[in-house]
Amino acid sequence: MKTTWRAARRRRRGVAGGLLVAGTAATARRPPVVVAVILLVTVAAACRQDMHDQPKYQPFERNPFFADQRASRPLVPGVVARGHLDADQAFYTGTGPSGPVTANPLGSTRDVLLRGRERYDIYCSPCHDRVGSGEGMIVLRGFKQPPTFHSERVRGVPDGYLFHVITNGFGAMASYASQISARDRWAIIAYIRALQLSQHATLADVPESERTTLGAAP
Repeated sequence: MKTTWRAARRRRRGVAGGLLVAGTAATARRPPVVVAVILLVTVAAACRQDMHDQPKYQPFERNPFFADQRASRPLVPGVVARGHLDADQAFYTGTGPSGPVTANPLGSTRDVLLRGRERYDIYCSPCHDRVGSGEGMIVLRGFKQPPTFHSERVRGVPDGYLFHVITNGFGAMASYASQISARDRWAIIAYIRALQLSQHATLADVPESERTTLGAAP
């Protein structure tokens, strides 16, 4: 029995050795292209960590090469991003040399009012509702109510003040500078003025040619 077990063990070794030799021979017979691909994959796998951890500086990281120790270099004096000069201070801030701008620089043409209504309905009506009374949907759901646009105080503030509020926020209202462009802010203000007029207008404010459409006597 013992001799038989040893003989079987030698036979298994012989089979394994034959497979190893056969495998080595098969590898030797592979085309050079296949061998090159295998080597390339091996090298790429070894460089994976270097690809993840590249030799570079992150924003605001320290760099002793420069005198101020900053890796992020400041812009050259006088450089302005293309399309963002914003030199018109009154238009882009709502404030002029003597304080808040009193007159809307866009005026109140039909196109301006239509654009203002579209932007107002998107960004303002959830809080201020469609007519500006301050009873929007989120107020009905428990959020703080904003002031109505139709109070004597708000009707009397200059357009530049409203621009400043939209740009920088006020109280519970956040800034909308990143969502609404300066031109659209002015368009919204023009539409707010139209809403205010609609709630306080008299029949005398309606052109005579249009009064009959309101069902009123001329």
